[in-house]
Amino acid sequence: MTMLLRLASRNLWRNRRRTLLTLSAMVVSLSLLILSLGVFSGMLVDILSSTTEQYHGHLVINASGYLDDRDMYKNFTADPELLQALQQDKAVRGVSERLRGFGLVSHAESSYPAELLGIRPEHEKSVTKLHSQLIAGAFPTDTDNTGAVLGSSLAQKLGVSPGDELIFVTQAADGSIGNDLLTVRAIFRTGHAGHDNGLVLVPQQWLQEVMVLKGKIHEIALSVKDPLMAAEDAQRLNSYLPDGLIATDWGELLPEMREAIASFDVSRFIFVIILYFATGLGILNTVFMSVMERTREFGILMALGLRPQQVRLVVLLESFLLGLLGTALGLVVGLLLSLYMSLVGFDLSSWITPVTYAGGTIQPHLRAIFEQRNFIDPAYMLLLVSLLAGFLPARRAAKLQPVAAIRED
Repeated sequence: MTMLLRLASRNLWRNRRRTLLTLSAMVVSLSLLILSLGVFSGMLVDILSSTTEQYHGHLVINASGYLDDRDMYKNFTADPELLQALQQDKAVRGVSERLRGFGLVSHAESSYPAELLGIRPEHEKSVTKLHSQLIAGAFPTDTDNTGAVLGSSLAQKLGVSPGDELIFVTQAADGSIGNDLLTVRAIFRTGHAGHDNGLVLVPQQWLQEVMVLKGKIHEIALSVKDPLMAAEDAQRLNSYLPDGLIATDWGELLPEMREAIASFDVSRFIFVIILYFATGLGILNTVFMSVMERTREFGILMALGLRPQQVRLVVLLESFLLGLLGTALGLVVGLLLSLYMSLVGFDLSSWITPVTYAGGTIQPHLRAIFEQRNFIDPAYMLLLVSLLAGFLPARRAAKLQPVAAIRED
């Protein structure tokens, strides 16, 4: 075996130019594939974050049927023991109780419909990232009783800035008309048209009083450590939630997003197949030409006693060694490129604006994230393609007749 390995290694560099060209193609294809998959993963994370971490959360707990029509009467009381159990759950990262109201917000002569989300600001910071997307003002604290944070487009239409007053009018739970004043504390911009045009964050206790729903909430929003495992977390939470409450993961809330992630895996596979098909042709050409040039050599080796299966193994070893070297170098280059894109990224904001897709927002600043499968899957595939590309040349070499091969020019 050692002799065959040494023979394969020597034969690989008989034509250095051809081998280096093929090796370069393998390194470029693997490194660019790793980089592309890292950037695609980063875009996917951005889309998921723009929906789950700017509004919904990874999981929500509601009264049964609330998500069907957002009926204000389908509310419940936040049980302190339940909240404590959720906060101590090993998979949960943050918990935020919410009350939701719909109505009109007004300033001077302007009035627009809006959704008011009654929150406890410090709790909301553990679930969403709206506090980090402010373009004016400061995020309110839990002691602020009338502070509001609204989307940039809504603020522009109303003509307000931090410090201005708003009037909110809505239907209260007792049938009356609820109304009160709010003070603008901050303005956020997410790039998501729905949030920037119609979302207002307000103190939870203030909204409870306006809607006559003292002590009531409509949902508990949760962030979890692994968003892609949110469906399994929801099933586990449902096993101990009180009757009448149900946990729903982001995949159920955002079916378009779930389909987008599923299609991403399919796109990854197709992308890898197309790129490696072209790379495999290059490897096949290199190994085949190497076999053709050494026909007489194989004939002599077989005449000296080398068996056909050993000849086949030599050629396969050449192909495998080429793939192994290309994989090693490609992983190093791909790692460096991915590291650069994760730390620095590439800003396209001068050319394009944020793009809304499947309910989420793709920011124009591209970045890569490190996922194990983005390195392992392409590496395994390149090694497999290398072996497959060497199969036909190996089969031809093993079928050579010693006498005829020695006589061949």
